[in-house]
Amino acid sequence: METIAGYFNSIPSTHRALILVGGITIFWLIENAFPLFRFRYHKFRHAGVNIVFTLTTVVVNFILAFALVLTSRWVVENKTGILQWLPGLPLWAEFLIGLILLDFVGAWLIHWIQHKVKWMWKFHLVHHTDTYVDTTTANRHHPGESVFRFAFTMLAVLVTGAPMWLVFAYQSISVLLSQFNHANIRLPASLDRILSLVIVTPNMHHVHHHYRQPYTDTNYGNIFSFWDRLFGTFATVDQHSLVYGVDTHMSKEENSRIGNLFKIPFQKYRTPSGKS
Repeated sequence: METIAGYFNSIPSTHRALILVGGITIFWLIENAFPLFRFRYHKFRHAGVNIVFTLTTVVVNFILAFALVLTSRWVVENKTGILQWLPGLPLWAEFLIGLILLDFVGAWLIHWIQHKVKWMWKFHLVHHTDTYVDTTTANRHHPGESVFRFAFTMLAVLVTGAPMWLVFAYQSISVLLSQFNHANIRLPASLDRILSLVIVTPNMHHVHHHYRQPYTDTNYGNIFSFWDRLFGTFATVDQHSLVYGVDTHMSKEENSRIGNLFKIPFQKYRTPSGKS
């Protein structure tokens, strides 16, 4: 565990980039070999749109990274946050507790809020407009959304008192799990039942991308699945009955053109079916 902590404490930027690119590549190959849906679409063109938003997310995170480092340094030096108030923890326990708490505040909670606050939903909507969900969809986030997601990551660090090695480890695991649970693959039911007790699987997260309520407001998890079970937002549906996207933006002119996708948060709010 000390080796892992040491590695993430000084992980080079090139290694973080390799985790991002390597994850997309691996899951891209898997979903090509064992797809859930054999989409009739231009896969590279679709990936190109999503990669544009991946790059904007990388830029936002790079610009704001100093704030995250300063926040982590501050909580450690001032003994602030849950991990700092639990002295003497073995490193494996610090890692596990920290990962669980970072996932709740930095991923599940902000995701739930985005679906409840209209102006935040308009930014998050860019992610949900993808009608061909695959591993590249994981990083399809409007730069505005990337900013307030980053803010919640900072809040998560304040709450948990996470040292920087743990923050980098969390971000790396979060990226890979997001790419995994968006991938256009279907796990065998028996394997999914076991894995989804702990982590978010593709079978589970695909439900969240169904184009109509009530499924859009379920299965918010990113790493751990038990948050949705705990808060009553867990749902299942037959995978082959899924239709991806959002019923308010089903035309290609709106959900596939980069120019319009950047404008969506500033357009008039449209109420999805089943929402007030």
